[in-house]
Amino acid sequence: MSAPLVVTRDRSLLDQLSRLAAAAGVTPEVATDAGAALRHWTGAGLVLVGADLAAELAVVAPARRPGVHVVAWGAVPDELFRVTVALGGESVAELPVSEGWLVEALTDLGDPQRSAGLVIGVTAGSGGAGATTFACALAQLGAERGRAVVVDADPLGPGVDRVLGLEDREGVRWDGLCHATGRLSARALREALPRRADLAALTWRAGPSGTLQAFAVREVLSAARRGHDVVVVDLPRTLDPLVEEIAARCDRVLVVAVPTVAGVASAVRACARFPDPTRVRLVLRGGGVDPQAVARATRVPVLASMPHQRGLDEAIDLGLGPVRSRRSALGRAATEVLDQLALLPVAA
Repeated sequence: MSAPLVVTRDRSLLDQLSRLAAAAGVTPEVATDAGAALRHWTGAGLVLVGADLAAELAVVAPARRPGVHVVAWGAVPDELFRVTVALGGESVAELPVSEGWLVEALTDLGDPQRSAGLVIGVTAGSGGAGATTFACALAQLGAERGRAVVVDADPLGPGVDRVLGLEDREGVRWDGLCHATGRLSARALREALPRRADLAALTWRAGPSGTLQAFAVREVLSAARRGHDVVVVDLPRTLDPLVEEIAARCDRVLVVAVPTVAGVASAVRACARFPDPTRVRLVLRGGGVDPQAVARATRVPVLASMPHQRGLDEAIDLGLGPVRSRRSALGRAATEVLDQLALLPVAA
């Protein structure tokens, strides 16, 4: 963990930022002049520059780096925004209204350093292909390897919490996040979601689902990637600008297809919708067809195939989740996919 750096001579501002850091479980380095700030500048996990020293620091032109924020009491004058730009700062945080945001940003520094998680999008090549079931299976088995979360981005789906048997667990749903503003920390998201052990889910509450807000989806996916080893996104079949953006944030998009003539034809169209075809892979659900023949016909690689599995609906109805055994057809296919995708380099 890299400690945050606080740069200020304002005693009241320092006291307030120290209090917020303590609430986040981190201890900051403190610099009261530009020279001291430069010594800690590049190694700090986050830099908070008091408005009193922002102009002085901008004059010495420290190296550009992410995670620099200027902090001020009360209303912010226009000149401070110009200084922030000159300093390479990302934002101006106004106290006390930005306290919650600052605590979340500092809280992320208190998490053990971890590699960014793998983000997998899952969608259906045709109706009834079982994309939501497969997405939940990936998350179930991903939770055996580390922290896993399945994010429901399909407002017309059954709800990933129901498929996983988490519908009665307490936790935040989309309605609690779509009206939030500011940065979402990895820890805050992880602790807020309904979960069972290392498996978490984000979906809508029972009843009509609302509309996803782009800013909320961006914050959720960023925080989920930082705070989990495996992030699975259940994507709708309809492609709009927001779904395109979500797919672009995935390391791979899996299209679950039924290996029939009609199912393969639908899957070809589904795969062609995504702007980056190199990220798209097929998963076949149903037997009787050579996966390589489907790959040649669609020109899309097949990652895994599985026959239909008896007793799957009953297991889900009992709240057991789709995977009761890794030796089941679904369990083997999900394991095969996770094994192959674990070798991918992932975005930070």
